[in-house]
Amino acid sequence: MLRRTILAGLPGLLAAPTLLPAAPARAAEAFPGRPVSIVVPFPPGGATDVMARTLADRMAPALGQPVMIDNKPGAQTVIGADAVARAPADGHTLLMSSGTTLTLNPLLPDKLPYRFEDFAPIVLCSKLPFAIVVRDGLPRDLDGFIRLAKSQPGKLNYGSNGPTSFNNIAAIVAFEGLGIRLTEITYRGDAQQLTDLMAGTLDVIVVGGSSGLAAHRSGRGHIVAWTGDRRLAVTPDIPNVSEHGPDMVAQTWFGLLAPAKTPAGVVAKLNAAAQKGLENPALQERLLSEGQYAAGGTPEEFATFLRSEMDRWRPLVRRLTGAG
Repeated sequence: MLRRTILAGLPGLLAAPTLLPAAPARAAEAFPGRPVSIVVPFPPGGATDVMARTLADRMAPALGQPVMIDNKPGAQTVIGADAVARAPADGHTLLMSSGTTLTLNPLLPDKLPYRFEDFAPIVLCSKLPFAIVVRDGLPRDLDGFIRLAKSQPGKLNYGSNGPTSFNNIAAIVAFEGLGIRLTEITYRGDAQQLTDLMAGTLDVIVVGGSSGLAAHRSGRGHIVAWTGDRRLAVTPDIPNVSEHGPDMVAQTWFGLLAPAKTPAGVVAKLNAAAQKGLENPALQERLLSEGQYAAGGTPEEFATFLRSEMDRWRPLVRRLTGAG
């Protein structure tokens, strides 16, 4: 009887669809129905993990559900990103991405299990310039460092995390823009670079804000410049290399994404909760203390940003990899 009644009424519902909310609208109204998980494709304790946990604590009250962190490191962030790309598109599994995951990885010739189009952008959380740090004994100001490097091309060395790592891309943009040449030494992460810089066996490192500030505050390393588009309040007297030319901005980012086809209403709820968290003064202060700054904006603005970043770095990545 119930089945016949529903079928009998179906033509009327098709003729007047506004009488019954669409499935995506109903999904948005019910969201979230359980705790939300943010996948971090790095081990605990790093900058991406800190960003995710700091934001999660402030999103939970707005969503009315706990926001949990799920660390899935490995394969240059591919393992964690792929897990989110394959997750149900209901907004309960999210990705805290860095520039490596969705700016650089898709440009590399290696085949990825996920595509850029497998994600729905939610919000750009923050931008992170890199710190150019010199060892003790070298000039502590940018102009003095430039003069020294120009006087002995290739004699100074610098650490990188590999040719197509974001810190090396920032180094190349800065050094080429400044007209200086240093010799690259490859490391497997920032930690050993910091150790060698403080020991005086490495001349220069180009690292994320928290690592750069740690060296700077120790007195055994000195930030001579940042690679961002604005001076940081934590080091107001230290310039950006972009003050020598606007094309020398090179910074990575953190952003929140969901699996593709997540209902727009769910994305909007997540964006509102994240935006509220990013506007929190305590969160902003925490980010600034680590050499980054909160961003924010709409999902559409984040999507535009992601595409512009890929377009910007594609020629340099092709040059570094010899592809195309």
